[in-house]
Amino acid sequence: MKKLISIISIALILLTSCEDLLDEQNKSNVTAESFYVKAEGYESLVNANYAAFREVYGQDPWLFMAGTDLYMEGRNPEPQGLSQYTELNPSSDGVDYLYNKCFAAIQRANAALHYAELTEQTPTLPQRKGEVKFLRANAYFLLVQTYGGVSLITDLVDEAIIEFDRNSAEEIYDFIVAELEEAVDLVEDGAYYGRVNKKAVQNLLAKVHLTRAYEAFAKGDDFSKAASYADAVIAGQSLNLAFNEVWMPGNELNEEVIFSIQYSSGSISSNPSELGHQQQNWFGSYLGGSEVAGDAPYKSYNLCPTRFALDLFSEGDQRWEGTFMTEVYDRYYDYFDVEDKSGLTVQHFYEPGWFTLADSAEYVSANPEVTYHKYGTHDPEGGDITGNFSTIIVKKFDDPSSVFSNNGSNTRDFIVSRLSETYLVAAEAYLGAGDPATGLARLNEVRRRAGVANATAADFNLDYILDERARELLGEYHRWFDLKRTGKLVERASAYHPLIESGDFAGNNGELKILRPIPQRALDLNQNKDFPQNPAY
Repeated sequence: MKKLISIISIALILLTSCEDLLDEQNKSNVTAESFYVKAEGYESLVNANYAAFREVYGQDPWLFMAGTDLYMEGRNPEPQGLSQYTELNPSSDGVDYLYNKCFAAIQRANAALHYAELTEQTPTLPQRKGEVKFLRANAYFLLVQTYGGVSLITDLVDEAIIEFDRNSAEEIYDFIVAELEEAVDLVEDGAYYGRVNKKAVQNLLAKVHLTRAYEAFAKGDDFSKAASYADAVIAGQSLNLAFNEVWMPGNELNEEVIFSIQYSSGSISSNPSELGHQQQNWFGSYLGGSEVAGDAPYKSYNLCPTRFALDLFSEGDQRWEGTFMTEVYDRYYDYFDVEDKSGLTVQHFYEPGWFTLADSAEYVSANPEVTYHKYGTHDPEGGDITGNFSTIIVKKFDDPSSVFSNNGSNTRDFIVSRLSETYLVAAEAYLGAGDPATGLARLNEVRRRAGVANATAADFNLDYILDERARELLGEYHRWFDLKRTGKLVERASAYHPLIESGDFAGNNGELKILRPIPQRALDLNQNKDFPQNPAY
């Protein structure tokens, strides 16, 4: 494949990453050429490829979720361009996040694949190559969804290059599919234990084919291939775990997890307040933190669920209790640490939308010390949210073992993909392929586990699937990509996010600001001045 050249800033970032890795792993100052050609050194390089995705998923979430129908800022501001589109431009805060992080991951993958041809031949080497190809494809998938076509770099960049070209989105998708088709034959077919396996590759292939199916350059069989790959992952496996059990701390390698980013307290021990991921931080109001008995987790007020998101849940849906901390005890973490909660005092209660006046009176009578947050007052649209505990709290990602820090110290694994989402991918793919009956059956397995009635054929359309994805996947890093993929971003963000109007998406040249802009710094440092910006900017 023709080698395409990269931006100097990316090359410098990537070279620094490799040098840091070598310094950490090898204290005798040997060169990469002598270190990575040994089995131990090559293993460290592959492990560094996994570690690169801690940077991708572990920090700022704006490109994944801001500016959609499900989340809006509370007391603390989000980057306005990414959250409201009115000031979205190539220099906007956060626009370059995935551009930089994903190209850094791609450089590590290129290095690993380069040294795979030079290192000691071991029985695990084909597996490792498949893992790295998956990781590189995942990075490119994030890039092409976010920015459209980008530079396709498949060789190790070992010197700064100051001019680069832009490949089309179609070329990037073709590359991703080819990489994953190679990877699926290289990796092991077995239970997931932290390394990429066959199901992880098949799952990403399903998502890639589903996403490409909506593009102008879609292949005629993209929907059907997405459905087939999703079914290969499902392989007859039901959703056996209760929803709440999927998200209990310490259960991150449960049977539903397909791929995750691994964390541990030991891996961040050098700087526990900085090196953990931040997923527990974003959803809900400030809880008092270290001033509260039991060190409640930091919540930032940044990505509070919208009223629309809360309205999607109905009585009996186990995902309401499984997603939200509806009862806060005197010690916050007693929810996780105390099995028998009958003797605990409830300090805060967040009312669900289906409560009647009688339900409210009964609850207050049973819990006289409670601060009762009525439905419609515990979201950013509902009133005064300036105080602690004022918005409903997403608890799915809480880590009772974390060190309190407003920079993130969650050491739980970050779950990137899991089986219930695969069922919803299959549902959408079968709908697109013209087999809605099979698609409805896949969706209803998700609803069965949630304890709610089956959807009917009359219900089943793209909007219903998006609503189901919202209930099942709230807080997981999918929503912007879901709306962008299905062509629903403008419609649903402007309908359900109170700070967004459809006109906010209007860009230059009569184009809508759907794709994010290529970062201005990337354009400024590129000596190829024919490299095109996305048309809306």
